[in-house]
Amino acid sequence: MSDKWRYMTAADLGRGIAEGDIDPVDLAETYLDAIAAHPDSGRIYARTTPDRARAEARAASARMRAGQRRSALDGVPISWKDLYDTAGTLTEAGSGLLEGRVPDTDAEVLQNATSAGLVCLGKTHMTELAFSGLGLNPVTATPPNINDPAVAPGGSSSGAATSVAHGLAAAGIGSDTGGSVRIPSAWNNLVGLKTSVPRLSCKGVVPLCASFDTVGPLSRSVEDAALLLAALEGGTPADLAGASLAGTRFLVLEGIATDEVEAPVAAGISSAIERLQAAGALVERHEIDAVREALSLAPMLFAPEAYGTWRDAIEAAPDRMHAAVRERFRGGGAVTASDHVAAWIRLRQLRDDYARATAGFDAVLLPASPIMPPNVAALEADDDLFVRLNLLALRNTRIGNMMGLAVAVLPTGLPSVGLMMQVPELQENRLLRLAAAAEAALA
Repeated sequence: MSDKWRYMTAADLGRGIAEGDIDPVDLAETYLDAIAAHPDSGRIYARTTPDRARAEARAASARMRAGQRRSALDGVPISWKDLYDTAGTLTEAGSGLLEGRVPDTDAEVLQNATSAGLVCLGKTHMTELAFSGLGLNPVTATPPNINDPAVAPGGSSSGAATSVAHGLAAAGIGSDTGGSVRIPSAWNNLVGLKTSVPRLSCKGVVPLCASFDTVGPLSRSVEDAALLLAALEGGTPADLAGASLAGTRFLVLEGIATDEVEAPVAAGISSAIERLQAAGALVERHEIDAVREALSLAPMLFAPEAYGTWRDAIEAAPDRMHAAVRERFRGGGAVTASDHVAAWIRLRQLRDDYARATAGFDAVLLPASPIMPPNVAALEADDDLFVRLNLLALRNTRIGNMMGLAVAVLPTGLPSVGLMMQVPELQENRLLRLAAAAEAALA
């Protein structure tokens, strides 16, 4: 067994298994031992599934010896955000409202991943019912940011990100409704993939806003993200061979996407774009009017659906929730049904406007978050600060959700600063090729 395995990409671990250099049983034990020994593992994992992990690793080991591996990631151990139903294992979505909830069957994407041979290490902490981008959860746990344990990890897939960043999983599976894969990926120096709403099944996933909920991986590399996407849907990975930026056209989104951007973020994004240009990319910069108007509609779309989904459970036990998150849900109750419907009608028009404005570009670039991770103690002490910074942290990521896009976030090399690449819905394979080429330029 080797401790270096903990910080290898999932793809490299898979290759090591294929070559017979890594036994999946030893690999699973390496991660389980690391989780048991890590001083903050209780803040990262809500619970582990050692019996399941060992059984799945033994099966993967047998397939390896028989030359019958099911996928490139057969035998690789990963973590799952605690909103993916896991048969016989508590799935509580970071909420006291769901305490003791044990599903009978796995979520469909977990079934697919298991069929591809991936090993389930356990369930990671998250923000309550996935309704916060900061990663703060006083009800269960707030995982430690890899760059500074005093600052927020990003959410709501906070434990998914930190399990990978701290070497306690080869990759993590999160979800993204308004930025919940991309913010923690950016703030913990990882690759994150927000998939299109129709791409992956949400069957067996605790919902927040079904109209916007998506499944997505958090990983060490774009190759890992491509392999994980294939495993989650039971498909074929995107072909990343020969990916290049030569002649690609990028639009750097300005206007609201660059408002209130903190200096370290601006510096990291500027440096990243210069490196993309040096690799052959052509860059233009301008604002898209439809984006600002679309974001103004968000309060009439997200919170009303979220509150409609969770109202009865919340009002039956409101004291079991962090006040700032509870009141964010309740804000949706003030929106009328007619305003909600009208907002959706207008958003569909704005999506068409955005598509026309970006049709000549290979992707749209913007900072994952305009701010650096804020101090956890300050957020816990001031609900107004929590609300303000939560909305600001999610502002740029929410553009992708509002416009119904596929989006990748890449590390820029500056800690906690991520660069987003946006493409139209269901173009994940093309996005992953672009991201792979950009990853090489940014390395």
